[in-house]
Amino acid sequence: NTFVSILVVACPCALGLATPLAIVVGEGLCAKQGILVKTSETLETANKIDTIIFDKTGTLTEGKLSISNIINYSNYNEKDLLNIVCSIESLSSHPISNAFKDYTNNLEVTNFKNISGYGIKGTINKKDYILCNSKYLDKLNIKNNYLKDENNLSNQANSIIYVIEDNTIISLIGVKDIIRKEAQETINKLYKLNKNVIMLTGDNENTAKVIAKELGIKEIISNVIPSKKSEVIKNLKKEGKLVMMIGDGINDAPSLANATIGVSLSSATDIASYSSSVLLLNDNLLRIIDLITISKKTITIIKQNLFWAFFYNICMIPIAIGILKPFNIVLNPMIASLAMMLSSITVILNTLRLNKGSIHEKNK
Repeated sequence: NTFVSILVVACPCALGLATPLAIVVGEGLCAKQGILVKTSETLETANKIDTIIFDKTGTLTEGKLSISNIINYSNYNEKDLLNIVCSIESLSSHPISNAFKDYTNNLEVTNFKNISGYGIKGTINKKDYILCNSKYLDKLNIKNNYLKDENNLSNQANSIIYVIEDNTIISLIGVKDIIRKEAQETINKLYKLNKNVIMLTGDNENTAKVIAKELGIKEIISNVIPSKKSEVIKNLKKEGKLVMMIGDGINDAPSLANATIGVSLSSATDIASYSSSVLLLNDNLLRIIDLITISKKTITIIKQNLFWAFFYNICMIPIAIGILKPFNIVLNPMIASLAMMLSSITVILNTLRLNKGSIHEKNK
């Protein structure tokens, strides 16, 4: 009887349930909130994140860009100029191309190429066109005589496209985006959680500062090409930071893969979604707060589960051995079974507390 009682109360069922059960319930709760967590390690790590990096276009903004200003230095009229630009942009997958989709683009484009981090190029009627940011002008050895116009556009929070025909700047196009309605609230809540927030963007410094000021972001890193974005994350990790990167474009894929946790939106490109470890199914940035909250609650529940599982074993094994036999208290195998069943039920009921209430409501 003593041997069987010891065997029963020493059964590690509750210990075996403590962690995986909490993770499964936590992941289920994330799914209810529209958060797809790809690995259990991600859920366990999310609450430890101390640095959160946001891409700008399509992440902090809705990616619904529109043309706000066209400065034309060419002999083309505005309609013909737009036709050239839109025909090339129609072949691009970058969010900026959305600003041109409602315009005519009926010209044949050959030799189209994406210039990662800088822009795109193509040939129309035997003329080479490049649509790029100001950083690419140095690589083309083109002197920028239009910095004043660029600054005026960037001070109005425009992303700026240089239109180059046969190595000559023929136009500046300012493209504006709409900031996500929940972005500022998300940033404020992250600061309240003592997280370091950084906006990482390829836009120029003036444009980045205007958006950052509106959102209340204190640290920005601008004029960054995709490969450098990844380096920024690697350097932060070398400093011992746990980094979460939120992005949506093809250029964000390396950064998402290198971050401790990569988060992409459901509207993200396929490669960005594949590279991330978390997918926000409803494109709501507030779900990041939910992810951190659920992760924190899950880890707390795991620790409680382990405590109760060990507590039962520590208490019951000495009793099963017969430490209370001098007091005529002997553990019957049937009672031992009941005790261990109660320990497993305690772990299960404690885990189900994760589902209690609305995570989002508690964050308000």
